[in-house]
Amino acid sequence: MTLPRTPSFRLDGRRALVTGASSGIGLACAAALAEAGAHVVCAARGAEKLEAAVAEIAAAGGSAEALPLDMADLDDLTAKLKAQPPFDVAVNSAGLARHGPALDTRPEDYDAVMAVNLRAAYFLSVGVARGLIGESKPGSIIHISSQMAHVGGVDRALYCASKHGLEGMVKAMAIEWGPHRVRVNTICPTFIRTAFTTATFANPERRRWIEEKIKLGRVGEVEDIMGAVIYLASDASALVTGTSLLVDGGWTAD
Repeated sequence: MTLPRTPSFRLDGRRALVTGASSGIGLACAAALAEAGAHVVCAARGAEKLEAAVAEIAAAGGSAEALPLDMADLDDLTAKLKAQPPFDVAVNSAGLARHGPALDTRPEDYDAVMAVNLRAAYFLSVGVARGLIGESKPGSIIHISSQMAHVGGVDRALYCASKHGLEGMVKAMAIEWGPHRVRVNTICPTFIRTAFTTATFANPERRRWIEEKIKLGRVGEVEDIMGAVIYLASDASALVTGTSLLVDGGWTAD
């Protein structure tokens, strides 16, 4: 009898793009991919923080380079994707939130959030997929979405709209690109302790609401996302596309 072998979680010889890679979840994803053997192109707006992130990855033994990129600038995004060889893996962790009551949402708030969370995600996916399909290569595109892509939340109508839209986009792209072996998925975290969530955790009422909803009894840390991104990037998830990996501590279980 021959036992089946576990597919590899290693990413040696693969090129990975990570947006929003200068801090928080994006930096954690870049570090995880580099540790798994990928060469990581780290993209973000802030050049100084980006270079520091690349230096940290290199110091830990990883392979990385910096790519200054403004995700909201479609001309910049398109040009830089075209100038790069195809990426075997792309992780989009760039995101924007302007929380508040729906009645107070201004058109400029709506446009700013949608420009990053949905429009940029759409055309990043298209650019990466075009490069892969053009060379008949398989690949994995991963978007850092949110548990708020599956539920609603206080003062989060705009954010939820962008993330629910992202989930629908991913399903349709997975159907279209499946025949080319280009997989598209999302990771949907609960509240993760980063600079992005500092203001939320500083509000005692909101923190109580968060802790009551997370069934495992704690908020998330960036390390909770690292295993998920390696799984979706690697051959271990070769039959996974068009779906969401919820890393939410049970928030959406009820």
